[in-house]
Amino acid sequence: MEVLKTIDTMQAYALDQKRQGHLIAVVPTMGYLHEGHMSLIDTARRHAEIVVVTIFVNPTQFGPNEDYNTYPRDWEHDVRLCRQHKVDAIFAPDPAAMYAPDASTWVTEEKLSRGLCAKTRPIHFRGVATVVAKLFNAVLPDVAVFGQKDAQQAMVLKRMVRDLNFPIQMIIAPIVREEDGLARSSRNKYLSAEERRAAPAIYRALSAAEAKLKADPRSDLTAVKNEISSALTAAGGRIDYVEALDSDNLEAPTETTRELLLAVAVYFGKTRLIDNVLVKIH
Repeated sequence: MEVLKTIDTMQAYALDQKRQGHLIAVVPTMGYLHEGHMSLIDTARRHAEIVVVTIFVNPTQFGPNEDYNTYPRDWEHDVRLCRQHKVDAIFAPDPAAMYAPDASTWVTEEKLSRGLCAKTRPIHFRGVATVVAKLFNAVLPDVAVFGQKDAQQAMVLKRMVRDLNFPIQMIIAPIVREEDGLARSSRNKYLSAEERRAAPAIYRALSAAEAKLKADPRSDLTAVKNEISSALTAAGGRIDYVEALDSDNLEAPTETTRELLLAVAVYFGKTRLIDNVLVKIH
């Protein structure tokens, strides 16, 4: 397994693989890898001969009061998992290699990135879109794999790829959950024992709403969202948002909406967790 630290060495490696006729799949991560990431790597392996995992905690997607400096990191653990899953290369640049001191160019998506997480993290998606575009230019992938847990992020990046004509197949892999339903996340590490016991209420509330909508697609969505909020509050959560949106455009559902995205962001203690389910209603 190669470990590449600079853009030049990453691009040289990618171009050499392409000259050999190999397809490249990339799995962009911020490290502190877990089984959710491993599922993305396994998905990538099914679509390409060469799998590259990027490990980069991107400073530009964190707000001034967010957890960039304390975001969990464990390089040895990440390398071990990548070796176990037969990753071909890790791209792990330093921030100085990714951003010039006077960098002034940003990639901004202006529709899908407006609501949900952007309400409380206004610079987040600008940072995400910019860093992923830069990672794509370094890794030169044919395929990119992201997770459904970050549903809004996945949609923003798919739109970026479409609108900017990146020659990349985007694959969105299903959410990987703990046995009690909690979505796998690097930030789960922040939860106290009591908060960890309470957090599975997120998926229980979403599952109950999903069952209700499948039984009656005409259910009042305001009532459905209120039921989710009540369940999360009763479990000790502090609501950031609970939304039911058209999964195609993240706008309010209409008569033509065929699938809903039920999405939540909720704090347990100081830890902000997100989750979602997709519900076909036609």
